[in-house]
Amino acid sequence: MSDIMTTILEDPLVGALARLGERYDNERAHPADSMALLVEAGLLHRFAPVESGGEAFADAADRHHAMFDALRRIGRGDLSVGRLFEGHVNAMALFGWYATARQKDWLRGALDRGAAFGVWATEPAPGVALVDTPTGRTLDGAKSFASGAGGIGYAIVTVQPESSDRRLAIVGADDLSRTDASGWRVRGMRASMSGAYDLTGYPIDDEALLGAPGDYDREPRFTAGAWRFTAVQLGGIEALLAETRAALSGAAQVDPLARAAFGHAIVAARTAGLWVREAAVRAAREDADAAAFARMTRGVVERAGLDVMEHAARLIGTRSTFEGQRVDKIIRDLSLYLRQAAPDQVRDTAVRDWIDHDCWGEDRLW
Repeated sequence: MSDIMTTILEDPLVGALARLGERYDNERAHPADSMALLVEAGLLHRFAPVESGGEAFADAADRHHAMFDALRRIGRGDLSVGRLFEGHVNAMALFGWYATARQKDWLRGALDRGAAFGVWATEPAPGVALVDTPTGRTLDGAKSFASGAGGIGYAIVTVQPESSDRRLAIVGADDLSRTDASGWRVRGMRASMSGAYDLTGYPIDDEALLGAPGDYDREPRFTAGAWRFTAVQLGGIEALLAETRAALSGAAQVDPLARAAFGHAIVAARTAGLWVREAAVRAAREDADAAAFARMTRGVVERAGLDVMEHAARLIGTRSTFEGQRVDKIIRDLSLYLRQAAPDQVRDTAVRDWIDHDCWGEDRLW
């Protein structure tokens, strides 16, 4: 692996995650040691509800600014761990919005034990049903693309009751007998271990149900929350830019064409950063255009990632594809992580909102 000598990677936590990331990339295993670093840094507690041991931020804006910095910081170190951390942060937000006092008290104990949480919504048809049986309620079905399956402690999963909107249930996520990661054979994001998790027969009582039917899909929280994974992706883009700068040869540094390419990469990364930061602000306010802003931000970050990957590959050359090179790992991870669902349709929805009115808000153009 290349020397960690750029400003971004001088962060001890980022550097440690980067070194461990190479190991877990080869092992294709849950990054237990990396997650332990997040526990030691207090990051699993930090964004939990205050009643569960979370930090008492001044307001929602302050909380989201801190979250923005933390998500991109972990993404700079290892995008697989960043994906798991983003799921945990998402779960903490759901607890903050919808948990009862007893559930928040239970959460404190789980976090004190070092448990990480995820949020699993993707599922093969017909989905996960919440079924009433003579002996109580159970689940029937499985989740797919369940990041951290078999490794994290708990997951908040979407379930479909027989006669209401879908709702949320808290389940144990570390049962290896329910986990099937055999299909997670990918070039990048290997350590996210986003396999399948069978929930058939899993018992659910009232304390395991989080919030009311329809809470998970409540807007603008549902769509605007996409800013969180774009923040992790941004961290990966920034790390790739820093590694590219460190790898520039002497010849490239005096070549105006190479400098122009690097300049384009700088603009792409910084532009993405401005959009993600603004999307976080809008999500904190839960304003009317927070969802539209998050949708547009997804496309901005995807384009920035693709551009920086291309410039990095051109500037570094064949060295960018060698096994063990951090640039290669970041590019492989980003290539997969940027593949979020229906990007063109999401962008089109955002543009239709923008045609209706300038969703930027202040200093409108029309």
